[in-house]
Amino acid sequence: MTELPILTATDQAHAVTQAYVEQAKPPLTQELIERLQSVLTEALDSKGQSGSDESPTDRLNAALDAFESELRSIVGPRVASLETSTGAVTMEHRSEAGQPLRAFGGQ
Repeated sequence: MTELPILTATDQAHAVTQAYVEQAKPPLTQELIERLQSVLTEALDSKGQSGSDESPTDRLNAALDAFESELRSIVGPRVASLETSTGAVTMEHRSEAGQPLRAFGGQ
């Protein structure tokens, strides 16, 4: 059985960024899109540096949480799955109990 090659962290981050941007509210500026892709690439690259056992999906979602918390004005979905050989991404919205939520107003 032939194994499919794994995409680079940059390629995976690009796929997640595009999927996130499609559903984020309000729409992200080009500057924020570039910043988000950088944050997500760093999150994927961080496994080797931190020795963490967190899955790539957990690291990506933690990075999205931090990105939204820092900006306090963006809300978007989270990564449900990421196919590392094709870059296929499935995103999901969190429930009202998840955080951070709602860019405008409280829960």
